[in-house]
Amino acid sequence: MKMKQIADILQISPADKLKLSALTDRIHNLTANTKEVTTGTCFVAIKGANFDGHTAIKEVFENGAVLAVVDSASTVTLPTEYTDRIIAVHNTHKSLAQLATIFYHNPSADLSMIGVTGTNGKTTVTHLISEIMSDNNQPTGIIGTMYNKIGDTKISTINTTPDANTLNQTLNEMRNQNMTGCAMEVSSIALDQGRTYGVDFNVAVFTNFTEDHLLYHKTMENYFAAKALLFSQLGNGYDVNNIKTAVINTDDSYGNRLIGMTSANIITYGLNESAIVRAKEINISSNGTSFVLSIYGEEYNVNTPLMEMFNVYNTLAAVAACFAMNLAPEQIVNKLSTLHGVEGRFQLVPNDSGITAIVDYAHTPDGLKNVLATINDFAEKRVFCVIGCGGDRDRQKRPLMADVAAQLATNAIFTSDNPRTKDPDAILDDMTNHLPMKSFTRITDRTEAINYALSHALPGDVVLIAGKGHEKYQIIGTTKSYFSDFDVINANFTRKMSLLS
Repeated sequence: MKMKQIADILQISPADKLKLSALTDRIHNLTANTKEVTTGTCFVAIKGANFDGHTAIKEVFENGAVLAVVDSASTVTLPTEYTDRIIAVHNTHKSLAQLATIFYHNPSADLSMIGVTGTNGKTTVTHLISEIMSDNNQPTGIIGTMYNKIGDTKISTINTTPDANTLNQTLNEMRNQNMTGCAMEVSSIALDQGRTYGVDFNVAVFTNFTEDHLLYHKTMENYFAAKALLFSQLGNGYDVNNIKTAVINTDDSYGNRLIGMTSANIITYGLNESAIVRAKEINISSNGTSFVLSIYGEEYNVNTPLMEMFNVYNTLAAVAACFAMNLAPEQIVNKLSTLHGVEGRFQLVPNDSGITAIVDYAHTPDGLKNVLATINDFAEKRVFCVIGCGGDRDRQKRPLMADVAAQLATNAIFTSDNPRTKDPDAILDDMTNHLPMKSFTRITDRTEAINYALSHALPGDVVLIAGKGHEKYQIIGTTKSYFSDFDVINANFTRKMSLLS
């Protein structure tokens, strides 16, 4: 990357443009991470929650950086010996996105980009889209909560939506690996922080909107405004070679609000009669789900192995997104019968005990309500629900989560779920202080809580272990240790079978 390219794209002062014109270095590396600085690096200083990159400017130059982009509002004193190589901008998040787009040669413009946002369902919808598109000779990568996926390769990730530099780097790798598209989870926090600036989305999908992330956004309106950015940022122009489409769940009142926030084409989905993509005559059983799919009034019989009413919505969202990407309805429907479930999303744990054990990621009141409602539809006997709430996260939803479990499960068991730096018992107090003592069981240790539920369950009962889903860790204090709900359940059943034999 040449210095002139930086001068052309960034909004900087005339004085800083002169600085750049005097530099002959080429940029060989771009990063906002001080640990990734090498010779020829352009370093972008970001002020994060735990670290301010502006405090490391001297260090990055000593490690080989040739240019630093800083926030003009930063109050950190910068080293004067590098003044000729420091330029100031109004928003370093946006500048990082602009520079990454140039550095990696605008990869999103060469991919069919499908962004999925909403409180629940993002992971499942992106996986379904990837399956359907890939099965129709349009290999589609995934960026999301569980991992980034390029072809058959899964890459571990920290955030649901990575920073702009990592994002463009990943999209560039997808392009290099001959992916034709990417299905991407887009979180509200990422949208608020501008991590997706510069990504040329073709389709934006809205799943639903319920309470979450209020520790960050403070209010539901702020939270919704962040989600809405994905749709308002689809653009205002109409290019016949780059049509934009918003896929919106209009069974959700917030979805109806989104309709007026985008100039893009709109495909609605839901159960209501006015939805363009609609499901009716729905039948959910322990073997899967069947329904009649209507697309612009044309009807198709659908059978899918996915359970849950919520997965009907997830399937509709994926169908509408793939339809927006010009797949024929028949191409989409032919794939629905062989869709795979997503790890940790209503995942059954195989066993011979007669007990139905399910692991699910449900970690919001609405998500838990949907899962338990589905279970109650097919449960023969009792329903056990093991659930906790995270520390250093929204306290307001803790009693709400407990209410859902106490009301919809016959046996609610409250336990720890990533307490982080908070006292696990204080979190459980927040969950249960308003509930009658006889309406729940409280076991702080998560392994003990899971084993308690399984030891009390009998054939015909259902045991739901909710909240962590695919996660393979438990964070207590600042220590992150291996932990898997699935493994704990499996070990319990293995011990039982060993004793019986």
